[in-house]
Amino acid sequence: MSTKIFVNLPVKNLKRSIAFFTQLGFEFNPQFTDDTATCMIVSEEIFVMLLTHEKFKTFTPNPICDATQSTEVLVCLSAESREAIDDQVRKAIAAGGTTHKEPQDHGFMYGHGFQDLDGHIWELVYMEPSAID
Repeated sequence: MSTKIFVNLPVKNLKRSIAFFTQLGFEFNPQFTDDTATCMIVSEEIFVMLLTHEKFKTFTPNPICDATQSTEVLVCLSAESREAIDDQVRKAIAAGGTTHKEPQDHGFMYGHGFQDLDGHIWELVYMEPSAID
C-alpha cells in the first residue's frame, strides 16, 4: 500500500473555499464532506482537507495562524507543463485568489503560485524531464 498525504488547512468560509477550488478544477469526495470539512482530491495519493476553524481547532492545541499575516506552510504541487502552471494561476486569480510573486524561470525548472482565499500559498512547479535523469 502506498503512502497517501492529507494536508489539513483551516478555512474561514468552507462553501467559498469549495467554490474557489472547484473553479481551479479540483473535485471533492462527498463521503468526507459535511458542513465543517471537505476532502479535496489532488491526486490518487494527495488530498487536502479544508476544515472550518471550529473543526480545525479540535485537532490542535495551538492557535490557528492567520495565513494572510504569517506563513506556516507552503503547499507545492508539480505540474505537467509551464502552460499548465500559468493556466492554474490565471484560474486562481479569476476565482478571487492573488499572486505573491512573479513567475520563476530557471531554464530547467519553472514555478509560479497563488494565494487562496485564506492566504495559504500554493506553489506550482514544472521541471524539464531531462533535468531529472
